[in-house]
Amino acid sequence: MLYRFREAQAAELGLAQKTDRRPRVASSCKDLRQCERWRGEILREISRKVSKIQDAGLTDYEVRDLNDQINKLLREKHHWENQIVSLGGANYKRAAGKITDADGREIPGQRGYKYFGRARDLPGVRELFASAKADADELESYKTVKVTMFDNAPPEYYGNAAEEGDAGRELLEAERKAELAAWEEALDNLDGDIDDIPSLPLPSRSIISLAPSAPTPSTDATADADASGKRKAPGGAAGGKKKAKLLDGSASDAADAAAATAPQGFESVFDADMLRPPQLLSAKEVEKAIVERQKRMLLDEYGVEE
Repeated sequence: MLYRFREAQAAELGLAQKTDRRPRVASSCKDLRQCERWRGEILREISRKVSKIQDAGLTDYEVRDLNDQINKLLREKHHWENQIVSLGGANYKRAAGKITDADGREIPGQRGYKYFGRARDLPGVRELFASAKADADELESYKTVKVTMFDNAPPEYYGNAAEEGDAGRELLEAERKAELAAWEEALDNLDGDIDDIPSLPLPSRSIISLAPSAPTPSTDATADADASGKRKAPGGAAGGKKKAKLLDGSASDAADAAAATAPQGFESVFDADMLRPPQLLSAKEVEKAIVERQKRMLLDEYGVEE
């Protein structure tokens, strides 16, 4: 009677019983506390078997058997952790790190199968790890070569020097003519009556000098050319197609002439004020601003109005 009473009392308290056996299927256990208990038991078994597999007196068959048992326990531990998460418990998989050996290196393996202790020195396993290490070294060297391949690439590789010199001017002129031709072709294909057709909206090309005292060329001529670039679409053409007179490019020619006479300048759509670096505060100005902010905070804290 006393034995039955102690057994019932231990069952109510959730204490471990000698007759208890771990369920074969983790999903059959619906008690979160029991799931935590079985997971801890599996961890202790894994620790004991990992310590045992280091024994040099074991045969190769015993080492393989122990390594298989450890991997089976790892899979079972994974199932119990999934069941704990499904019951609303802690997610041990998120906090679990990589399995490492005594030297701190990650336990190698393939497709979830790990090798522990003397299992790494078994016939066939050592060659497998050597080939895997050679493949990893080759991949790392390929990544290094791929990264350093473009370290010393000249500016011409990225197209930064394509617009310099006589060839660059010819390239820009050819691109401008192609843009004008494409714009005129688009106007020819328009159907319907359009009262006001603008000219090609080319961006104004200004010369930004690198010298701090060099003045920026005036853009009044460009503005006048843009203002007079609009015209009326002609009517009565065959097939309903409209012809348009485009900008003659006088403003762009003036900009090219200014660029030729400025050896230390470069073309940009920004003006000199936009490219000028921002003005930073001095140390005294920063200190004064900090003092003013602290003073304002103290006044607000004590409710004092200035």
